[in-house]
Parts: sequence; structure tokens; C-alpha cells
Amino acid sequence: MDALEVRVYPDQPALAAAAAALAAAVLRQALARQGAARAILASATSQIQFLAALTAASDLDWSRVTLFHMDEYLGLGADHPASFRRFLREHVAAKIRPRALHLIAGDAPEPLKEIARYTALLNEAPIDLCCLGIGENGHVAFNDPPVADFHDPHTLKLVALDEACRRQQVGEGCFPSLEAVPRYAYTLTVPALCRAGRLVCVVPERRKARAVRDALRGPVSETCPASILRRQPHATLFLDAESAALLDEA
Repeated sequence: MDALEVRVYPDQPALAAAAAALAAAVLRQALARQGAARAILASATSQIQFLAALTAASDLDWSRVTLFHMDEYLGLGADHPASFRRFLREHVAAKIRPRALHLIAGDAPEPLKEIARYTALLNEAPIDLCCLGIGENGHVAFNDPPVADFHDPHTLKLVALDEACRRQQVGEGCFPSLEAVPRYAYTLTVPALCRAGRLVCVVPERRKARAVRDALRGPVSETCPASILRRQPHATLFLDAESAALLDEA
């Protein structure tokens, strides 16, 4: 039986506002309960309106919130236009002052040491909130179908990027060509994402409609990694009319 709560809104602004309201409420509850909060954020064009609404949330003491991100390209410098570190600096850190913003150094000279460093930071305390999206190939973070593992023992790992994933990055304007997209990336694993106390999944736009249909109507399987959300009673999936457009198909 599916445990996932699914909410559909008429357009992306309404989706973003509702998802941000829930995410902010989760953080406020964590702050009231334990005096600090820890959250993981996604870095993608589909998250921009949501992040704008979240960072504008009133009465949220960001100085007690520690932030992480879920993936980064291997070998990419922090100032590269497609770097997720740059994305979070521009769309989050430029607007708020969190207690800390821990970023994956994609260009670290020793990737295995970077994995150990970041894993240690993540494991210092439980994660209260994970805000994620779904890729056009059904991925969550960079857990593409060929590398997704619902029982992965790791927290952060290096993966080869699926061509469909790399083509999405070109389509979103992050890279000028397929050849320019890195072939490898760091990603939090599926279990690491699902361990967060609350999952808020933000998936607008027509180009995500097929992945949404596969995730919600197909089998729960690594062939569509986002399908694992259906087994997470602590997750809410936010869709707009466009991303939900194929759900009524036979």
C-alpha cells in the first residue's frame, strides 16, 4: 500500500508556496523541539521558485539551521555556472544566513576523502528535512536508474551519470552540449535521503510528467528510483497541473 501523500496544485507558484510553507513548518517545529535544525536541499532549476518562497519564510530563525546539499558534479569548480555549490550560494546563501551551509567540494583532489568528510558532517546528528525533486529519468539526487540502490549501505558515493540525466542538464541550459556534462558525480544515496525526518518533494513542469507517472503508477523499483517515495509515510509530493498531467492515463 502506498504511503506517499500527493498534492496537486494548479500552477508552479501555488505549488512552490505550499511546499515552502510545509518545509518552513517542519523547520520551525524542529527548532522549537531541539533548538536547532538540519536540512538537505536540492539544486535544480525546478527548485528555484520553491527556494525563493522558502528563504522568504517569515519568523524562521535561519541562524539555527544547518544546510546540506545532495549532489555535485565530480571535478567541477565552485564557480562553474553549473556547479550546485554556486546554485545554493545564489539561491539560498545570498538571501539568508544559515548556521552553516556544508557543500560538497566537487573538485576536491581526493574524492574518497571528500566522501568521508561530508559523510561525517551528515552523520553528526539526524536530518530533520530533505527537500528533493525528481529527474526526467526518475532519479532522486543523482541516483539514476542504472546506479540506484534502495538498500545502499553508503551515505554519499560517486556514480556514473546516465545519458538521460546528462541530456536533462543540457536541456535545462546548465551545459552547452552533452560532451560538456561531467560523466561522474557525488550523490547522497537513496537510503540517506529517506532517513530524513520529513521529505518534501517538489516536482513542477510538463517535462517531469512521464517520470511522475512512472513513479506513482509503475512498480516500486530502481528502474524508477523516485518510486521509493511511495514507501515513505513521512514524504509529501508536490505537483502542478503540468507534472500531474499523465496520472489519469490508463
